[in-house]
Amino acid sequence: MNATVGQRAERSLTLTSKHVQAFAELTGDYNPLHFDEAFVARTKFGKLVVQGGLTTGLLHALVAMDMPGPGTVFLSQNWKFTAPVYIGDTITASAEVLSVHASKPVTQLAIRVARQSGEVVLEGEAWCYTFTPQ
Repeated sequence: MNATVGQRAERSLTLTSKHVQAFAELTGDYNPLHFDEAFVARTKFGKLVVQGGLTTGLLHALVAMDMPGPGTVFLSQNWKFTAPVYIGDTITASAEVLSVHASKPVTQLAIRVARQSGEVVLEGEAWCYTFTPQ
């Protein structure tokens, strides 16, 4: 693992109704907030939102593929959703290395996800472990 304090990475995705449908098929999350326009119109959201798992899924790809990189998994996450993500939004997940354990392949990351307008939709921190083949 070659992560260094201050290192940053980001990854973006435009979320579509196909993503919402596929996630529902995989997980069973058919909440009317994601599928029923009449229902969600009567809520504070006003329009269809994507499942939170799609938002956090982009973070899984970020740590596993970009930084710290291949072989990395989350040990823990402490984040909060600060705004909904709507179908059609382009979200950008970003991470910054806050600390690197001196003797283990463990990294602490500051985590942030924002929509195309710059509005933060998720923020917090996570701890990751990077596995390397022997």
